[in-house]
Amino acid sequence: MAFETADRRTNQAADPDQFAAHPDLNKRWLQIMPVVFITYSLAYVDRANYGFGAAAGLAESLHITPTQSALLGSLFFLGYFAFQIPGAAYARKRSARRLIGLALVSWGVLASLTGIIKVFWILALDRLLLGAAESFILPGMLILLTKWFTRKERSRTNTLLILGNPITVLWMSAATGYIIKKFGWQMTFVIEGLPSVIWGAVWYFTIRDTPEETAWLSPESATKLRSILDSEQTVLPRVPNLAAAFKNPGVAILCAQYFLWCLGLYGFVLWLPVIIKNGSSQGIGITGVLSAVPYAFAAMLMLFASYFSDRTAKRTRFVWPFLIFAGAALFGSYLTAGMNFWLSFSFLVIAGGAMYAPYGPFFAIIPEILPSNVAGEVTALINSLGALGSFLGSYFVGYLQGRTGNSKAGFLLMSVALTLSGLLILPLKPATERTGDALSVEALPAEQPAARANELSI
Repeated sequence: MAFETADRRTNQAADPDQFAAHPDLNKRWLQIMPVVFITYSLAYVDRANYGFGAAAGLAESLHITPTQSALLGSLFFLGYFAFQIPGAAYARKRSARRLIGLALVSWGVLASLTGIIKVFWILALDRLLLGAAESFILPGMLILLTKWFTRKERSRTNTLLILGNPITVLWMSAATGYIIKKFGWQMTFVIEGLPSVIWGAVWYFTIRDTPEETAWLSPESATKLRSILDSEQTVLPRVPNLAAAFKNPGVAILCAQYFLWCLGLYGFVLWLPVIIKNGSSQGIGITGVLSAVPYAFAAMLMLFASYFSDRTAKRTRFVWPFLIFAGAALFGSYLTAGMNFWLSFSFLVIAGGAMYAPYGPFFAIIPEILPSNVAGEVTALINSLGALGSFLGSYFVGYLQGRTGNSKAGFLLMSVALTLSGLLILPLKPATERTGDALSVEALPAEQPAARANELSI
């Protein structure tokens, strides 16, 4: 497949020396990123703890079938799918700060209700609405960060955001097992849901949508940052509207790739506690500790991938190898499941780390090849397809686990999905690059000259 950029001009990356006269711009990392990290962490607590409830006997307590339990786990992602693009449009045109603040309070309440509701269909509705509330978080956050950080910094900021995922599951896996042991699975949902409600106020009074709205940045520094961000937009191909962006085959490729990635990833995340508990025959406390190990490895690999992605100005080469490696590791778990738990678990640790590692570089691709008038909504579209993959992955891995009584079929499904995901993005090649401090643009497939002004190409 041939690849080239729609605009042959190169992008000038933000040189750190450009900020030498504006040291207060360094405050962005301490003022913005910790709040962003905690916010995404709270979202992930309320997303991933369902697997622990399932492992602790949720289905038995509610007198529902394993199939209904799998449906409850996966309905979250159906709600997550539905509101991505409208949420991204609101965040771009109005306010990511207000949207995420409202979402925090909403999902905290809905997550707590998971431990209170006893009727299956009401609980199913609650899980669906929980997904809808959390659907605003990732597109809104990514749009917010593009207004605060330059391309040279983007893979690292994305990684620090999404590190809230494995870091949260790391401590949550260890803590939730013991909370369930002490208070029961119902009260655990309440305990882990309420902090999001409180944090909603912290978010709203701490974060601002743009640098110009803050008191801790001088007007001169805010103007300097804005000028760099605006100059980055001038070298991107013009895309007049979302219809033009959505029709591009490159967007379809990234949607399919992320769909498969999430199918494997969330089958892993949601049902890992059940897989470990059934395979190791340990109690829920030890299950939580073992479930944390893959996420510790994931956090290290994410930092590694994002650092070298920003340093080398490469994106796709820090995506596809990890995904294919994760698929291979899950296939190793498939071969060894039921034979040797610890060997199978070792493969799970490797797979968990590798499937998380590419997040920062992956989400840096879209704003580097699309202008800001469409990049947020295209990111939301890709994340929406990921939500559909998450729905299918969480449902079918749980269904196969309940139907077969073991993890082998689920391992095979996740292995195939992640391997195909890596292969799909493999053909993406870097475009013309500058040496030194220049930032490369990920290339898109060549189009006819008349179409290049209006379409993204991958």
